Amino acid sequence: MAPRSPVNILAMRIGGFIGAVVLTVLMGVAAPAAAREVDAPAVAAKSAYVVDSAGTIHFAKNETRRVPVASLVKVMTAYVVLREGGLDDVVTITATDVRHAVRNGATSASLKKGERLTVRDLLHGLMLVSGADAANALARHYGPGKTAFVAKMNAAARSLGLKDTRYTNPDGLPTPALGGRSTAVDQVKLARLALRNSTFRTIVGRELHLVRKTAAHGAHTWRNTNKLLHLTDGVLGVKTGYTNAAGFCLLFAGERGGRQVVGVLLGDQDARRFSTARKLLDFADAQIAGG
Repeated sequence: MAPRSPVNILAMRIGGFIGAVVLTVLMGVAAPAAAREVDAPAVAAKSAYVVDSAGTIHFAKNETRRVPVASLVKVMTAYVVLREGGLDDVVTITATDVRHAVRNGATSASLKKGERLTVRDLLHGLMLVSGADAANALARHYGPGKTAFVAKMNAAARSLGLKDTRYTNPDGLPTPALGGRSTAVDQVKLARLALRNSTFRTIVGRELHLVRKTAAHGAHTWRNTNKLLHLTDGVLGVKTGYTNAAGFCLLFAGERGGRQVVGVLLGDQDARRFSTARKLLDFADAQIAGG
């Protein structure tokens, strides 16, 4: 064999280097597919569940554990009221309604005895500021009486297939029996059904509702306690809640990738529930985009 000239040796070395570069580039092109995979966010809530309108489950943690859900109970209260009454029905606030919130140290819509408010306004007081006074007034009116109303809530839960849900009051307060118990799966299922109602969807998506003073009632300003509404785009609602037994809870929904994504966090911390919900919506968005 003839000895290789320095030129040939140089050419071979250059060719080998170029080949290595090409191989590295090709390997680099293939790598991003794995790099684009998004890990599920850390969720410290005791229970959580996220599903989209196509039925894809994006996150689940202790999703079938039966626990108190605090003011998320009011989603069912609103659901029953929207089936039972008309938005222009008028309810007169009683001293009992006002005392109910005060005596239980509950959140209030600041209603006053003798005020006459429409169901439309009371539903805003119920869902935006989580008024226990509004819950009491609506349950009393549409039971009639709270006992009968709670029976309607439980009948609705059975008819909707919420097999692990039982209510003991219309507001989620600790008395009696912690307001009942439910699961993350049942709460998400209820929210998805409730959001089919355009009135419910409009109410829970509002950041602010103003009631102007009239001869029938005073003025009220109700700001939504759901901070997720201004943390990210495409949020639809739904409801916050808190008791010592339930911890901080958040039922949330948003539009992502052309689908409706609904989730819940039960037994979380106050501010963290909103940031976690935002991360879960973003995670679902990435999952939907990735097919």
